[in-house]
Amino acid sequence: MHDELDWFIAIAEAENLTAAGEQVHVSQPTLSRFVARLELDLGVPLFDRHGRRLVLNRFGRVYLERSRRARVQLDTARREIEDMTRPAQGPIRLAFLHSFGVALVPDLIKGFRDANPGARFTLTQDAAATVVDHVARGEADLAIVSPRPMRTDMAWLAIAQQNLALVVPRGHRFAGRSVIGLAEAADEEFIVMQRGYGMRRIVDELCAAADIAPTIAFESAELTTITGLVGAGLGIGVVPVDDTALRPGVELIPLADESREIGLTWFRPRPLPDAADRFRDFVVDRARAD
Repeated sequence: MHDELDWFIAIAEAENLTAAGEQVHVSQPTLSRFVARLELDLGVPLFDRHGRRLVLNRFGRVYLERSRRARVQLDTARREIEDMTRPAQGPIRLAFLHSFGVALVPDLIKGFRDANPGARFTLTQDAAATVVDHVARGEADLAIVSPRPMRTDMAWLAIAQQNLALVVPRGHRFAGRSVIGLAEAADEEFIVMQRGYGMRRIVDELCAAADIAPTIAFESAELTTITGLVGAGLGIGVVPVDDTALRPGVELIPLADESREIGLTWFRPRPLPDAADRFRDFVVDRARAD
């Protein structure tokens, strides 16, 4: 297609098949058949013939204008594809929640660096509100967080979903249940994350939806601490269902129809550096494939 655009543009500009053929390295008979086929396909003549001279008519002028635009677009697409297939180089500043450092973030970084060994990651772990602030202030390019930031200047793409469970000590009155509603635990003492952490916001929203005001026994900065203290019998908690929650002395009971959405976020007003932009595309493509 690109070659035929070049042929037509060359003929239109040279107004002669032989001259155009020399320019695009195609024989005059081939160009003659091309013009005949093109005019037949379009159902109109594109040139007025004056001996060996071919002069664009009004249909031909329209087709020439669009052909030039199409060639520019195809050339741009070719350059973009070449850039996409070229391994990414340079730094990527990524912020993420502590709980995502166990498996999610390492798996994404390894997958990206397998194809882009020149990419260099600078990593920051912190609470959800803090990592979002890092991105907004330009201290990080991207963040992997949950739940979705409430700021309208932060872009968001969901990349994963984690079911939520009530974590209780072995032998607890809820032990053995296949599913539970949070409202059933209204009179329990809870061990929760500190304010500013994503899971704390999620738990607060779940409690509000269940119309309960939980008694807080302890506020932690680590999900593993929550499950550890639950195992010691100091209360119950709400945790995502993943390997970090599987500790001795506790049992997970799925919360009915409750999950947390994990996503990639960045600051809308600021363009991403090339390497970070490529990593974003990689994460999104991998999430869609999964």
